[in-house]
Amino acid sequence: MKKLLILPLILCCTSLIGCGKGQQINGHNTNTAFRSVKALKNRLSPEARIEFEVSFWTLRDSMKVEKEFLNTVDGKKPEEIIVLGKELYQQRKNSGFSGYDKYASWEDMIAKFGKERVDQDSHRTINKPDPKDKANEVLYKL
Repeated sequence: MKKLLILPLILCCTSLIGCGKGQQINGHNTNTAFRSVKALKNRLSPEARIEFEVSFWTLRDSMKVEKEFLNTVDGKKPEEIIVLGKELYQQRKNSGFSGYDKYASWEDMIAKFGKERVDQDSHRTINKPDPKDKANEVLYKL
């Protein structure tokens, strides 16, 4: 009887341990890391989302060895990834990395990316007709 009580207790404990990493990147492999990033960015505000995405992909670009990249991002929260991204930006800017010379600071780069994202989103909604809007649909029956 005691064994039956211990089994549900163990299952509850293991499930709670698994739930504690919901705000971290799972760097087990590339696919799980990308899925984690996708889930995490959907929980962030739009401003933090852009900063997180830029930081993550900047880190990915700087580390060509997959294992090194996965070890770096594994278990990190979005705030930690953003800090790493800012540090890498500053290192690259100081070393004269091409592409960063047009940005005065990290905040300037994020602001420009944010503006580009807003512009892209506005173009998508203008150019794409609503598939549910049947009133403006023209079909010719010949």
